[in-house]
Amino acid sequence: MMLGRRTPPTDADPTLAEIARREEAIRAAVPPGMRIAADWAWRILAVAAAFALLLFVIAELSEIVIPFLIAVLIASLLVPLVHFLTRHHWPKWLAVALAELGTLAVVAALIYLVVTQVARGFADLQTKSMDSYQQFKDFLQTGPLDLSDKELSGYIDQISEAIQKDSGILVSGALSVGTTAAHVATGFLLILFSTLFLLIDGKGVWNWVVRLFPKRARLAVDGAGHAGWVTLGNFVRVQIVVAFIDAVGIGLIAFFIGVPLAIPIAVLVFLGSFIPVVGSLVTGTLAVFIALVYNGPIPAVIMLAGVLLVQQIEGHILQPLIMGTAVKIHPLAVVLSVIGGGVLAGIPGTFFAVPVVATLNVMVKYIAQGRWRTNPRPSVEDVAPDA
Repeated sequence: MMLGRRTPPTDADPTLAEIARREEAIRAAVPPGMRIAADWAWRILAVAAAFALLLFVIAELSEIVIPFLIAVLIASLLVPLVHFLTRHHWPKWLAVALAELGTLAVVAALIYLVVTQVARGFADLQTKSMDSYQQFKDFLQTGPLDLSDKELSGYIDQISEAIQKDSGILVSGALSVGTTAAHVATGFLLILFSTLFLLIDGKGVWNWVVRLFPKRARLAVDGAGHAGWVTLGNFVRVQIVVAFIDAVGIGLIAFFIGVPLAIPIAVLVFLGSFIPVVGSLVTGTLAVFIALVYNGPIPAVIMLAGVLLVQQIEGHILQPLIMGTAVKIHPLAVVLSVIGGGVLAGIPGTFFAVPVVATLNVMVKYIAQGRWRTNPRPSVEDVAPDA
């Protein structure tokens, strides 16, 4: 056989038409539902793999990612203030400085208030706690349960072991996200610098992110980013209002029934309200515990009823009326996102779960509905009703 000459096909060699017929017969033998399921399956696996890779990268860079996300939340609250000041002829550097330094001053004042109030009443709280513990112990031994010293000691040892085990898990988890002094300092500086640059040139940062996408997708990505940013800002501002109402309500109840440390309780309720479900549960339990230690069972029951009343008002009135106008997320989605965030990322996951879900919800809807073709720069009115 000479080089460069093709061997003529024999009868045993299938032609292209025969190959196509065979492939068509194979496809016809597979039910359409199975083919659709297979197509969806490999796409879901690809998305799941990309999501797992993203979570892995975030976990490895948590000491950078968490401060940056906090800075994004703060910036979403302060950017409208900076724009307001610059529209009223303030120099931009002065508007940025006022916004950031004012935020630092407010946070420092709240921390100082809590620390000083707790420090003043800590000795008395410790004494009252020991007295209440002794009274409770006497009740267990002389009351209807009639526990012996040996039984009581055994139960106390079991509770102590459980607390130590759980506290060890919590401490190790907290240390993993950087709660040592050096990590806290580093994270705080990252929050400050990230917030500063987002306030100065956040638009430039976002334009750089948009340029990473293909040209045909940039318009949709840019519009989705603006829709998500509007939703995130609405969420943060409304969450502050809801947290303030919760803090005032629970703080006033503690004040009127004579519970000490009412101001620190209100501040902790305000800060805890930013962690959905978990924050209100922990701060409410703390308020009831202080009422029980200082004031006795009846005021503690009143405090518990007041905490439950405030939380019910928040869940059934404030959240639907106030939060619903900003970001519409079903309560079940909130609970599931908080639980999922806690499983994946612990305390930071519960903190960021709701704003991330709310923002992604709006961005996905914006792209899926094709609104970027007619409304590339959505405003508050465009986002809130359909979020």
